[in-house]
Amino acid sequence: MSETQTRNLRRSRSDRIFAGVCGGLGAFFGIRPLWFRVGFIIASLPGGLPGMLPYLICWIIIPREA
Repeated sequence: MSETQTRNLRRSRSDRIFAGVCGGLGAFFGIRPLWFRVGFIIASLPGGLPGMLPYLICWIIIPREA
């Protein structure tokens, strides 16, 4: 990636299961979205809210791809 090229955090329209949050995070950080999905699932196991709340916040604040 050149110095003039920037990466924007966007929810994915192509790599999505629910809202595209994990696909967008994976593209932004350059890793497979599977790892974000696993992380959100593990965080949801203790009662749901610890994993669902950050996902919902990301869904609200991260814009969708054009």
